Amino acid sequence: MDIQQAKQQIKNAMVAYFSKDEFGTYRLPTERQRPVFLLGAPGIGKTAIMEQIAQDLDVGFVSYSMTHHTRQSALGLPFIAKKTYDGVEYDVSEYTMSEIIAAVYDSMEATGKREGILFLDEINCVSETLTPAMLQFLQYKIFGRHRVPDGWIVVTAGNPPEYNRTAHDFDIATWDRLKRIDVEPDFAAWRDFAVETGVHPAVLTYLDIERDHFYRVETTVDGKSFVTARGWDDLSAMMKLYEERGIPVDELLIGQYVQNAEIAKRFSVYYDLFTKYRADYQIDRILAGEAEPGVLDRAREAAFDERVSLMGLITDALGSRLRDTVLEERAVEFMHGRLAALRDALEGDDVNVLPLLREEAASLQARLATERKAGLLSDEKYVAYERTLALVDRALRCDAAGGGVPFSRVKELFAEQVDALDARIADTSSALDSAFRFVEDAFGSGQEMLLLVTDLSVNRYGMSFINDHGCERYFAHNEDLLFYERGSDLIDRINRLDLTEDE
Repeated sequence: MDIQQAKQQIKNAMVAYFSKDEFGTYRLPTERQRPVFLLGAPGIGKTAIMEQIAQDLDVGFVSYSMTHHTRQSALGLPFIAKKTYDGVEYDVSEYTMSEIIAAVYDSMEATGKREGILFLDEINCVSETLTPAMLQFLQYKIFGRHRVPDGWIVVTAGNPPEYNRTAHDFDIATWDRLKRIDVEPDFAAWRDFAVETGVHPAVLTYLDIERDHFYRVETTVDGKSFVTARGWDDLSAMMKLYEERGIPVDELLIGQYVQNAEIAKRFSVYYDLFTKYRADYQIDRILAGEAEPGVLDRAREAAFDERVSLMGLITDALGSRLRDTVLEERAVEFMHGRLAALRDALEGDDVNVLPLLREEAASLQARLATERKAGLLSDEKYVAYERTLALVDRALRCDAAGGGVPFSRVKELFAEQVDALDARIADTSSALDSAFRFVEDAFGSGQEMLLLVTDLSVNRYGMSFINDHGCERYFAHNEDLLFYERGSDLIDRINRLDLTEDE
């Protein structure tokens, strides 16, 4: 199965494992909660989907690579304890708590989350001395003398032996204790993730054209030659930073991430052409509804590769605006909830809220740091926390004269945030409409329109915005392209998706 199917399978298992009866006891006893084992090639996103699942389910997350562990660190260190049996005192061997189990308790203390996921990567690379202990752990969730706390689900991962020389196959006894999920690299599944997370449009459009370059592992006379999903994703992030800083993106940089000389060279050539298209088409003017007639004529006459690149530029620019607007909207919703709680603790709008604002700032800073360290800080939460902290900081600065800050002033600052959000929503709606009008004028309802509608449909931020604020052209083309049923299903799912944390 592909990585998105694997994510859903794991999420379903987690929901089942977390199920409780009317007395609060887990329906499936710990020893019958088979650890999930993700088996797949390196760099396809196994760790990333586990972080996403923990964020989606709002549970704790602790990750360890088993290649870094010895028997002592996994099981704990031995020490001599004294015990009395039948009135006689004996020296007996005890073990300190496993570093891994201790990390779970540390996470529970820091985040307050009593349920979570313990993710153990490279589990099929453990040393032979640790193998017997791992077998016990996989069935009973025990390292040494200490168990994984109830409510914490174990998920493991590893690479097949052909990808990792230190990996070894499990025997039947071990496999019979695991919920095995085999994952294969799949561009279509990765593409949906790439559109939503804003992978560089040059990477996305290049792979649209050269799909067999998405994942490749070969053995050459010079050693291993490979390109992975992780490599493309990391290259994308670095390209964006280079472009922001005005640093050239060249074949030397590309080759550090795409470790296949032929593919690196071909992508480098494509990127140079892509940057020319970006300069020629002036995407910002297209989204502003100000595209020059010559640009429209060129788009109509463009060859296939150029059309793919142009659509990549449009969907990337549009996707960034949609994402930023939705995140800002969710941040304002979060602010409103925090300020409402603040208001409920007051007796009027003229009351000085300075002490409460300081407490709020300290609380949010602590939450932000804790959730970042625990791997639970989603983009939505990050923007919400930072925007709220910025609002609180502005309010605190209003105390220049030392007379305190009335709640009415905080309300005024919040109203400014709402006004700015309304303007952003209007601009984004206009850009969305302009993008559809340009594609209509240039290509009609052809493959290019199909690409635009599809990319919006798989992007949760795009669908969230359209669901909340509408887009007549999207729904018209969605229905024309026989995507109406699929789009409606996506809208229902987006409606059920809470991008903010419940208070």
